Amino acid sequence: MSRSRGNRPGDPVGICIIDKPAGMTSHDVVSAVRKRLDTPRVGHAGTLDPMATGVLVVGVGAATKLLTFITGVSKVYEASIRFGAETDSLDSDGKVTATHEMSGLDPEAVHLAAKALTGEILQVPPMVSALRVDGRRLHQLAREGIEVERKPRPATVMQFDLLPTSDPLLWTATVECSSGTYVRSLAADLGHALGGGAHLCGLRRTAVGPFGIDEANSIEDAS
Repeated sequence: MSRSRGNRPGDPVGICIIDKPAGMTSHDVVSAVRKRLDTPRVGHAGTLDPMATGVLVVGVGAATKLLTFITGVSKVYEASIRFGAETDSLDSDGKVTATHEMSGLDPEAVHLAAKALTGEILQVPPMVSALRVDGRRLHQLAREGIEVERKPRPATVMQFDLLPTSDPLLWTATVECSSGTYVRSLAADLGHALGGGAHLCGLRRTAVGPFGIDEANSIEDAS
């Protein structure tokens, strides 16, 4: 990343590709990079949930103007999906709300259900998300026990390939999708399509448009 005129003479300017660790919010990463580089103007493109890891594109200085263009590009994820249980957040960070007997999953049925969720689809956003309704974020309402109606939103899923593991209820998935697609919702919809339920128990973003995980650095190595 180059150092040129930002908000102050000598402030760094550029794009950092960060490998976000689990347990941090995207905002936490921005704050850490801001402190690491000692510069006030830092932003990110494409939010990752706290449980997720992987590519987070961070803009520094004048390069934050580029983030608008990066936010809308496609993303690639490696996901772990657990069948047989639904949660209120659609991932393993939430509380289990329903269980189902799904130990005898037919691989062909799984692949057909995934194929039906590929292409142009409609998704209902999770309650635990950063979307705003009447000026308040959905996750804030969810923490207060308030559930509101969410309108389905269009999404494009270019790839949704699944592989079984030694655990009959745990499958791994490769997902390539448009900006704004919720992989958590994709996992939940897949579980429903198979007559039961499912939730996301692991997520790693491996690409944001042209930026791949091989280019990513830890926060400590950001420069």
